[in-house]
Amino acid sequence: MKFKEKNSIPNREVMCKVLLKEGKENRDITVLTSDSRGSAKLADFAEALPDQLVEVGISEQNIVSIAAGMAHSGKRSFAVSPAAFLSMRSIEQVKVDVAYSDTNVKLVGISGGVAYGQLGMSHHSLQDLAVTRAIPNLQVMMPADRFETEKMFEALCHSDQPAYIRIGRNPVEDTYDSTDYDFEIGKAVTLKDGNDITIIASGETVRPALDTAERLEKEGITARVINMHTIKPLDREVIIKAAEETKAIISVEEHSIYGGLGGAIAETLSDQHSVPHKIVGIADEPAITGNSQEVFKHYGLHPDYLTKVAKNLLGK
Repeated sequence: MKFKEKNSIPNREVMCKVLLKEGKENRDITVLTSDSRGSAKLADFAEALPDQLVEVGISEQNIVSIAAGMAHSGKRSFAVSPAAFLSMRSIEQVKVDVAYSDTNVKLVGISGGVAYGQLGMSHHSLQDLAVTRAIPNLQVMMPADRFETEKMFEALCHSDQPAYIRIGRNPVEDTYDSTDYDFEIGKAVTLKDGNDITIIASGETVRPALDTAERLEKEGITARVINMHTIKPLDREVIIKAAEETKAIISVEEHSIYGGLGGAIAETLSDQHSVPHKIVGIADEPAITGNSQEVFKHYGLHPDYLTKVAKNLLGK
């Protein structure tokens, strides 16, 4: 598999392209926004399919309940709103109106993680994975790049399961070089094989994980890199295999160190496998203010720090 490094297309723009294509073929696909069609890059969808877009204004609880009601009427609802508000302010509606009734609503949290970096803690969504993955019936996922965003939303348009999807705001470096690969919700993708250490990442931390593996390889250390695009249902099999075949595991996430991808991996390992596991994420504190790159570097979501962690775990 080849890897690219340059890209100017944000994942939210790719999301709109897929929803527009699928929406023309299936008029039941309906997109709801909370005064966020601009920030979600949904202008083309709104112009082409105005009867399939519902603007509810800045009322995140309502967008979830309305989406659920429309789903019960046969619509395939996509509720698109900033992740910080959709996952926290609306959580009662997510739990009761969507998940507990197993209602086919896709909750799309845009500008997730620290994408709204300069706006500070109120706009960070660093607890969303912990909250949403604890809710029964709700799938949780994050695409790594524009190609995976396309594959993921194509799958979501044909899925009947409720789901929470977090996507970022800015263009991210490519992980894949095309959509010519197998994608399945709940099945992780091994991007690079290795026998010394495993790095498991999700969303926008996948590219730093790959860059770390390339650095380690120059020092004679082989790193397996796994893209865990689905946090729930978690691909436990690939984690257990990594624990059995490599000497240590690093998990990397744009999320609190508590309750997210790292927590899910630790829960899996605690059942039957004792292998060193380091969770790299946002420390248990109000995250600093700055652009995404600055925040990533500060908290170690960067090859410089990840390389040191890997070598320490291996005693090198």
